[in-house]
Amino acid sequence: MLGTIVAHTSAGPVLDDIRNRGKIVIAHRESSIPFSFVDASGKPVGYAVDLCRRVAEAVRIKLGLKALAVEYLKVTPADRIAAVVDRRADLECGSTTNNAERRQKVAFTVPHFVTGARYLVRADSPISELQDFRGKKLVSTTGTTPLKAITIANQERLLGLTVVEAPDHARAVEMVEKGEADGFAMDDVLLYGLRAGRPDPSKLKVVGKFLAVEALAIMLSKDDPEFKVIVDDEMKRLVVSREAYSLYDRWFTTPIPPKNAPLNIPMNYLLKDLWKYPTDWGPG
Repeated sequence: MLGTIVAHTSAGPVLDDIRNRGKIVIAHRESSIPFSFVDASGKPVGYAVDLCRRVAEAVRIKLGLKALAVEYLKVTPADRIAAVVDRRADLECGSTTNNAERRQKVAFTVPHFVTGARYLVRADSPISELQDFRGKKLVSTTGTTPLKAITIANQERLLGLTVVEAPDHARAVEMVEKGEADGFAMDDVLLYGLRAGRPDPSKLKVVGKFLAVEALAIMLSKDDPEFKVIVDDEMKRLVVSREAYSLYDRWFTTPIPPKNAPLNIPMNYLLKDLWKYPTDWGPG
């Protein structure tokens, strides 16, 4: 339940910043469909963005403010952590994996998705698993956990891959389509979203087993425990009230931009299990 922080008393540094500015800054992504992306008008939309808007309202109520403006900051996989650490953004609302390495710099709230890295290849490709990329080019996006995972797998399994970095997801898909790379390693849910947004989705397919299981969550500063309590409590409320389930259905099972087509990705058992007792859990 939402409690009350008495306005004008000292809070943590993030809450003080939010109150003094009269606004909360939400970092978003450009092409992480359906979590966080921009629509045809350039407006940030998506599953994680909707969750963050509800968190922002909870912060407004907790701080006893009559109004709290929401400002958006576009980030990339390469600069999203710095945006939170440097306090240019109060919340990062995208498709960011909660892991031990990142928790040294930032905090995470209750996961909103559980996924794993797989591979996007051309529809006529014979590739079905990681080992099939032996001696071939595999692209992933700079600053992402799948990039790190395939780099480690390449070294440990002596696969002889040429690992290529792309600046963003859209460029990585383009490289696969143009034959500049044999596949794109990324969280499978993002691959399905990116595929659905292409002019001819039938020319691409998602293959392979999960390279690793990852919990995606809203990222925030680790320097303000009070702020984290508000965010965690609101995320738990959204899960327990089942509002989060409705938001999931909105973005994963019904038609969405940019092509007004559904992704048709029902909630997996991993997320259902985690939401039975929602915590800020993340893999090691």
